[in-house]
Amino acid sequence: MGILLTADGTAAATGGGMIMILYIVVIVAFMYFIMIRPQKKEQKRMAAMLADMCVGDCVLTTSGFYGIVIDITEDTIIVEFGSNKNCRIPMQKSAVAQIEKADAE
Repeated sequence: MGILLTADGTAAATGGGMIMILYIVVIVAFMYFIMIRPQKKEQKRMAAMLADMCVGDCVLTTSGFYGIVIDITEDTIIVEFGSNKNCRIPMQKSAVAQIEKADAE
């Protein structure tokens, strides 16, 4: 009689373990679709935007300044701010938040 009770207890514990694993898989899938996937999508969009940037484009920096791109290198750009042609500042491409194309006007 004792053997039958332990066999039933083991079967119930195994079934409970499978449900626990199923819950973990569902939670991980939920976190992937809610948190990780949108972040990767945004990173791809930013990379495509920065790769498409060219000289003459109007850019908005992460600090809130608008300027015109006058030179582009591998990972830096030189931006001219305001109507003063002497205000040229080199910055990283990652500091660009938004780009407006020059031909869009």
